[in-house]
Amino acid sequence: MTPDNRIAVCAGSYDPVTNGHLDVIARASAMFDHVVVGIANFPFRKSKTMFSAEERAAFIEHAVADLGNVSVEPFTNLVVEFAREHGAKAIVKGLRAISDFEYELEMNQLNRLQAPDIESVYLMASSQYSFIRSSGVKELATFGGSIDELVPDEVAAALKERITR
Repeated sequence: MTPDNRIAVCAGSYDPVTNGHLDVIARASAMFDHVVVGIANFPFRKSKTMFSAEERAAFIEHAVADLGNVSVEPFTNLVVEFAREHGAKAIVKGLRAISDFEYELEMNQLNRLQAPDIESVYLMASSQYSFIRSSGVKELATFGGSIDELVPDEVAAALKERITR
């Protein structure tokens, strides 16, 4: 991929961010000059988020502090508009399973109708993260399961504290 513009957006709800998300973000940062992690502040597919957009952004900023070409920002508009605002020509998404592909295919088609100049780039989940879902992490934490290897330490502590309230 050699476009003039090598900025990408990695958008999601990240509620909470998982090690799988961070793996995709790190791999995207090696492919692009700059990656903007967009924190969706209007999760249509999900009910109310457990963490605010600001909390989710802070978790990711802390986790990617060593990646000098990654920035993090909440957004409330269409992902293609968010990408345009940042001069991005690509939206990077991670794929874990066929169910992810089906959803992302639909989203890709809708995004292409809105912005045919912005490409969707899909990274297959690394095998050690292919089963991790934010909702699964929250469910495990709710019932006292171990989440320490699934999310950054700061997220694990915050999630455990939030659930016990």
